[in-house]
Amino acid sequence: MYRNFFKRLLDIMFSFLVLPFFIILLLIIAPLIYLNDKGAVFYNAPRLGKNGKVFIMYKFRSMKMGAPDIRNDDGSTFNSKNDNRLTRIGRFLRKTSIDETPQIFNILKGDMSFIGPRPDLPSAIDILTAEEKVKLTVRPGITGYSQAYFRNDVSLKARFKQDIFYIDNLSFFLDLKIFLITIKTVFFGKGVFRNH
Repeated sequence: MYRNFFKRLLDIMFSFLVLPFFIILLLIIAPLIYLNDKGAVFYNAPRLGKNGKVFIMYKFRSMKMGAPDIRNDDGSTFNSKNDNRLTRIGRFLRKTSIDETPQIFNILKGDMSFIGPRPDLPSAIDILTAEEKVKLTVRPGITGYSQAYFRNDVSLKARFKQDIFYIDNLSFFLDLKIFLITIKTVFFGKGVFRNH
């Protein structure tokens, strides 16, 4: 009942609750992003969603306009403390995870949840095993089990394994635990950049 009904209901209720705070944040952050390099405020990225449907995920832009897309050997997004593709404001946005906050609109649209496996690039459909594809049975989340405990400092395959664990144990109490640990992880700035 929680997985199929109450989880979505809580997502909608919480989204409307935090929406006014996000709008205030938008009014502060958007000019800073634009003034940094006169570029777009948002970065719209195609991602793999529930049932394998591709959707556009919204983020505040943290990289310079026209920055090349760099990947790690396992296909995951390259993330480094010394990444010169990041703008000055973008470095702060990424460290605090504020760049992820526009995904509240993805939640309202039904593409995402507050808690769930992080959405992958559409190309991930070709590397997911039959067991790993279970992650496509739920909406991806702004944060999830892997992000709460490791943030970005984990390999792609390790993240897939943690996604399976999450789905096998999905409950309100697990989601609440992930939410609280995410706050702690972001507050202490853990795992922002992946160690290689």
